[in-house]
Amino acid sequence: MEFGRISNLALRGLQFLWALLIIALVGNMIHDAIGGNPSIVNYSIFVGVFAMLSLIYLIAGSVSEGLSGHPLGMVIVDAINTLLFFCGAVALSAQLRVHSCGRSSYVDNNSITRGSHNNSKRCHEAQAVCAFLWFGFAAFAASLVFSGLATRGSTGVRGGGLRKGGPSMSHV
Repeated sequence: MEFGRISNLALRGLQFLWALLIIALVGNMIHDAIGGNPSIVNYSIFVGVFAMLSLIYLIAGSVSEGLSGHPLGMVIVDAINTLLFFCGAVALSAQLRVHSCGRSSYVDNNSITRGSHNNSKRCHEAQAVCAFLWFGFAAFAASLVFSGLATRGSTGVRGGGLRKGGPSMSHV
């Protein structure tokens, strides 16, 4: 197995870990909610579930190139996941306005951290989800680069530049 494939599979493992942690933490936040959740909490679990479902395809395509279908398929799915993780991380960061979870004035007045019997616990979970969204974004951005580089050498995608073989104008 070559280094590129091993590093790509390692990134897929990290992506799986971040998505699993996001689903677990946000699922617990939703379970403990008293009167509903802000939309960013629901979006965060969507990002985790979408990543988990797309990782089925991405891991299979990383193991065997024949399972990836079209060469641009993995690039497109990586790009979508990168965008979703970035949007979720930015939106959650903006709404959290991260402060200390020990400050009751912050925890009780923030739209994400309030709404549970234990607001401090919910605050810690939301901050962890925010960090994991950023880690997931970094992992998907790195695998997007790897997928893009792998696509350049693929025969199914037309590359740019000059032709390297065949007749030229002087041969005609």
